[in-house]
Amino acid sequence: MRNRVNNWLQRIWYQRASPPLLLSPLSQLFRHIVLKRRAWYGAHPGAARRLPVPVIVIGNLSVGGTGKTPLVIWMARLLAQTGYRPGIVSRGYGVRLRQPLLVTAEFDPAQAGDEPVLIAQKTACPVCAFPDRARAADVLLAAGCDLIVSDDGMQHYRMARDIEIALIDGDRRLGNGACLPGGPLREPAERLDSVDFVVCNGGQAQPGEFPMRVHGVTAVNLADETVFRPLTAFRGEKLLALAAIGNPQRFFNGLKESGLTFAAKALPDHHAFVASDVEQEDGMTVLMTEKDAVKCRKFNSTALWYVPVEAELPASFGVRILDRLKEITKVKQNG
Repeated sequence: MRNRVNNWLQRIWYQRASPPLLLSPLSQLFRHIVLKRRAWYGAHPGAARRLPVPVIVIGNLSVGGTGKTPLVIWMARLLAQTGYRPGIVSRGYGVRLRQPLLVTAEFDPAQAGDEPVLIAQKTACPVCAFPDRARAADVLLAAGCDLIVSDDGMQHYRMARDIEIALIDGDRRLGNGACLPGGPLREPAERLDSVDFVVCNGGQAQPGEFPMRVHGVTAVNLADETVFRPLTAFRGEKLLALAAIGNPQRFFNGLKESGLTFAAKALPDHHAFVASDVEQEDGMTVLMTEKDAVKCRKFNSTALWYVPVEAELPASFGVRILDRLKEITKVKQNG
């Protein structure tokens, strides 16, 4: 049932020019509410918690996956390589947390959420999961971090930010341009005018946007992660491609670009995997995303492989971020 509703919404959001009449009033109401909420925070700056260190928020306007996690990982690595001690805050989607949780690479995703665990594994930076990102940031400050990166959180106005980066799916863009539920947007499209940087993941970047490419060329075995194969080596094999991410088609398209033929199985984003989800016919190999793999290692099957991906961005984007951080640091130190 959930999949049918999701597929229906995806068709409305990305295959129609406007919402159906049934949903248009709800979209207008949602738009009115989010605009009033943003205006209230603008009129009450003291309601937002301002931290003593720079805060970078990486988010999006549309629901579903746009590639935020690969960009957060890229950003954390850039900052660590240039001398910062970044900490990452994440909501911890799908888990109930009563207090901020400092996440390490060894955590069970059922305890901390799939994205925080993956980020901890790939960055070796402190990661704290909690819906109240300002409280999560306090834990990271106590751990010695001198800069906070928020995985998602553009709409979490209770934590003030110094740099906002909005990520757009270059293929789907903003869909029909309407707010929820008639469209995919959590805030109106004009919200992009107020952010510091816009990054376009895939597709054709528009003027003023920084292009990003996310690619994977090898697969790693879940039962023995010292074993890996180039994706092209799977050509001709009987394959099942499995994805439980916001935009599974991006993963499937990447496999097709490597010349693979497969049966595709899309599951809801942040899906809690059970053994039956990864069962396969004799001789069939399963390829999945890296985010899904953190929840499937428990199955310990040599038939399961995941495809690590890396984000690529122009060097000029990193330069702009670092230059902006220097200005922000000076202001905070003098303020």
